[in-house]
Formats: sequence, C-alpha cells, structure tokens
Amino acid sequence: MEYYDDTYPTVKEQKAFEKNIFNKTHRTDSEIALLEGLTVVYKSNIDLFFYVIGSSHENELMLMAVLNCLFDSLSQMLRKNVERRALLENMEGLFLAVDEIVDGGVILESDPQQVVHRVALRGDDVPLTEQTVTQVRKKHYCLAPLSAIKCKAPLVY
Repeated sequence: MEYYDDTYPTVKEQKAFEKNIFNKTHRTDSEIALLEGLTVVYKSNIDLFFYVIGSSHENELMLMAVLNCLFDSLSQMLRKNVERRALLENMEGLFLAVDEIVDGGVILESDPQQVVHRVALRGDDVPLTEQTVTQVRKKHYCLAPLSAIKCKAPLVY
C-alpha cells in the first residue's frame, strides 16, 4: 500500500490497519466499506485484492473511478491476466500505473487507455546503455538502407 498522509505513521500501525481491512472485506461481495472513519472501496480478482481508501468525506464514486482505472489499466497491461504471479512479474508497470493515476493523493487520471499509453511511453524511456541490441535496433536506429525500412529515428549506417 501507498500512504499519502500520516494517519498511520509507523509500519506497525500500517500493517495492523491492512490486516483489519482484509479481515473485514475478504469474505464479502460488496464493493464499499466504512472502517475506522475511512471510506474503503475494493475489488477482488482470483488471488488479489485491490483497495482505494479515502476519508469519510470523500466521494465514493471518485474513489471507485480510481479503483476501476487501476484495475482496468492492469488488465490491459497484463492482457486480462490479472493474477498474483503476473502482477509480481510486472511490478514496475503497477507502480508506473499508480504514479499516472494518483500523485500525492491527488487524482490525476481516470481513463485506463491514457494510463496504459503513458506507462508504455515511460517504459520506452530506458537509457540507451541499459537496452539490449534488439531494443536499440527496434526503437532508436535503423541499421538498414532507407529503402528497406521506414524509420522514426535517424538512420545510422
């Protein structure tokens, strides 16, 4: 979980809160709960639970929009394979998606298409020195005659 305020300042308090949320929500089919003065919206899928939490004064529809955007973005990025193993293998994409949706607790985006697009663009920003030869050939340079390949980047002969 990512915390944007000091409601639970220590890791111990955060873990206790997370355990409490899970215990209250993992056996129900509803999508919203009120817990410790907070509004909790959540969704489960196979072996994962997704939570978005706001104050009791937050609009539940906005919190649900954030949750749906996150889930739909991950679903597209993981090709509808939203399960624990696939998510663990793509944690970087998860973190990038969260960064595109929310910044410091402020909602930036609620359209999953835009989030997936921006995550893909940010994923392309890998420094040249950390890319494989194949990635460099595909993304940055064309090592063939101009007549053979149409390139987006400058040609290198």
